Amino acid sequence: MTLSTSAVLQPATLIATLGGQPQVVTFALDALLAQGDVIDEVYIVHLALANPHTRQAWQRLQAEFTDDYYAGQRCRLRRVPIRINGAELTDIRTAADAEATWQCIRNLIADLKREGRRLHLCLSGGRRMIALLAMSAAALLCDHQDRIWHMYTPETTLQRVKDGAQMHVTPADGVQLIQAPLAPWGAYFPALRSLAQMPMHAVQEQMHRVAAVDDPRCRQVWERLSPRQRDVLRAFARGLRPDQVADALSISLSTVNTHKTAILAECRVAWNLADGEPRDYRFIREHFAAFIERV
Repeated sequence: MTLSTSAVLQPATLIATLGGQPQVVTFALDALLAQGDVIDEVYIVHLALANPHTRQAWQRLQAEFTDDYYAGQRCRLRRVPIRINGAELTDIRTAADAEATWQCIRNLIADLKREGRRLHLCLSGGRRMIALLAMSAAALLCDHQDRIWHMYTPETTLQRVKDGAQMHVTPADGVQLIQAPLAPWGAYFPALRSLAQMPMHAVQEQMHRVAAVDDPRCRQVWERLSPRQRDVLRAFARGLRPDQVADALSISLSTVNTHKTAILAECRVAWNLADGEPRDYRFIREHFAAFIERV
């Protein structure tokens, strides 16, 4: 798997969603360990184990962790069942089910952040709704050191590893762990973190208001950019690093950096920032991730 190298700040927690494919979790964990990260705990968010596919997936995962060790390293595995009225939720069929799912994920992330944990979220397993709600909670509660990952598995490999038939892969198998954009609104506007205690619909309304505040400034920058600069901005907003932007657009890294400098100069004007701020392409990702979905 090809991953960006990230500085190891402290031991981290992997939160993964689980359906019937347990290998998603081990593929992600193997990739993070291979890039030098230290993962000492894994939390699995899932629907009821009454579903035989989910139950088998959990049992297959448990077999990979012996006495809180994984691949010879200390790493504890814990499950976080989504519950409603005290019972494990079998599926997300109603607004009440979605609210229960939101509360479960929100509480987990909030508890881990209160402990000062650095988080990796792998959201490729299980129901898509769980992943969407997890991303919403992450936007409020996570910060710049946390990461969200999407997993790509080639079809030929997918068929071979399906249902946990193969729990580990080699680079030749083509599995890729891809970093997804994370706009940590709560880090920029700490008051927003109190929203995480609200019902899900109230959070959505408030987040739309916050996005609307940024929109005029994003639009101002967008209107002043050339078509190629817009391509670069769009790539950064999708979460790509400068070298990945260069590859994606088939241009040189120096050209990417030239466009980045021009984009950030326009951002300084639009946000009325001091000279030299912002200096980093991450500003583009964090402020334009939602905007580019609407242009």
